[in-house]
Amino acid sequence: METKKVGIVGAGISGLLACKYTLSKGFTPIVFESRNDLGGVWIKTIQTTKLQSPKAFYQFSDFPWPDSLLQDFPDQQQVLDYIKSYAAHFDLVKHIKFHSKVLGVEYENPSQSTSQGQWKLIVADTKTSNSTEENHYVDFLILCVGRFSDVPNYPEFPPNKGPKAFQGKVIHSMDYAAMDHQTAFNFVKGKRVAIVGFQKSALDIAMECSALNGVDNPCTVLYKTEHWNVPDHLPWGVPLAYFYLNRFSELLVHKPGEGLLYSFLATMLSPLRWAFSKFVESDIKKKLNLEKHGMVPKHSFLQEINSCSISTMPEKFYDRVEQGSIKLKKAPTFTFTRNGVVVDGESEPLEVDLVILATGYRGDKKLKDIFMSQYYQDLILGSPTTTLPLYREMIHPQIPQLAVIGFSESISNLYTSEIRCRWIGELLDGKIKLPSTEEMEKDISKWDKYMKKYSKQNYRRSCIGAVHIWYNDNLCRDMGWNPNRKNGFFADLFEPYGPMDYVSF
Repeated sequence: METKKVGIVGAGISGLLACKYTLSKGFTPIVFESRNDLGGVWIKTIQTTKLQSPKAFYQFSDFPWPDSLLQDFPDQQQVLDYIKSYAAHFDLVKHIKFHSKVLGVEYENPSQSTSQGQWKLIVADTKTSNSTEENHYVDFLILCVGRFSDVPNYPEFPPNKGPKAFQGKVIHSMDYAAMDHQTAFNFVKGKRVAIVGFQKSALDIAMECSALNGVDNPCTVLYKTEHWNVPDHLPWGVPLAYFYLNRFSELLVHKPGEGLLYSFLATMLSPLRWAFSKFVESDIKKKLNLEKHGMVPKHSFLQEINSCSISTMPEKFYDRVEQGSIKLKKAPTFTFTRNGVVVDGESEPLEVDLVILATGYRGDKKLKDIFMSQYYQDLILGSPTTTLPLYREMIHPQIPQLAVIGFSESISNLYTSEIRCRWIGELLDGKIKLPSTEEMEKDISKWDKYMKKYSKQNYRRSCIGAVHIWYNDNLCRDMGWNPNRKNGFFADLFEPYGPMDYVSF
């Protein structure tokens, strides 16, 4: 009997995990990767990029980091080597079709049955100049296209006040990261550079520019919002995981689908929730001297972690601010002029030679555009006033035989993608039965309300950061596994949860 074919788009971390766990259930996975390498966003980064989470929380449950690696925050090459070692160890590479760009997907169901159709993938061969196309048919499709690559997010500007009005160069951080390191250095050296953004890419590029150009040509960082970027994961010497990655911390927040007891506890313990946030904030303010630089955020650290928008501050970033090689300028809005940029409310332009837009990516557009059908394009994104309508952050109730892995964020996306791929494996194996469309949509609505309550304006990021264990518990129960992974009541309540707690079932 022919085994079911599973199509997987993308050979990043989620794609490799999807390949491994569908293979383990006896299916035939085919991974389509547009580039000539695996590893997703880790294939090529800014030179100074490092892992944002301690490596203990960013590892495969059945393939730990080698003991020889002593750093808590490995660099890009170390992470990529680790991912490639995982793929080699589980013999996944032979299932990957490199240089295979998926141009579009279309669901075909001649019998109009909800379970008899197939997905058609139109795939272009990127090795050849004439880009030949082939059609591939699969029984189940897993989209692991990522949300931090390929489709840059460009700010909108009034007519005649955008990049075309500027005589210098304007690029996105994606373009900067794509350069080889020497080319990138030569590109910014000796130039007056403005960087738009205050998340990880912006911070890393600012450090590289300031190291090259010093105080003679300081790098200006234009930002909309201050952020609780952490100097380390040890607020006042206590691991951050004890405040936000154990079961006790999740008792302090209201959770989707919670009963009366959990709701009562979250309400009664809200002062402690506030205290935890203030404790962490006080450590960040002291270590980074945020008050001196006018960089204290108006929102709480809890909101930051609920938005999955925490970045690790590069070492000595504010030392560079002190010495004058990095300048910080708040710019809720700005426009371009011939010689530079004009920040809203200021009359004089900031004269620069180069503007780098570290303004993120349009992961939603990337996901939408892979569907050829307008109907499915509209379905997958849902309403602009809600989170992406995915049950368990993976399954759209009205799109058959399809899963999305890696769009919804967490504090450690590898850790989250692994348990999701295990869940998909059990679903395909018939061990999990999906609820009715109506029940799935009700559950999606509960998670949407939670994300709006705690993530505020960043709810579209679909972040499960502060309820990671609660989310994993739901998946474990679906799969018939015991969600309590620790030995003993107090250990289960207070010890941080990580990938190794799910190593076996």
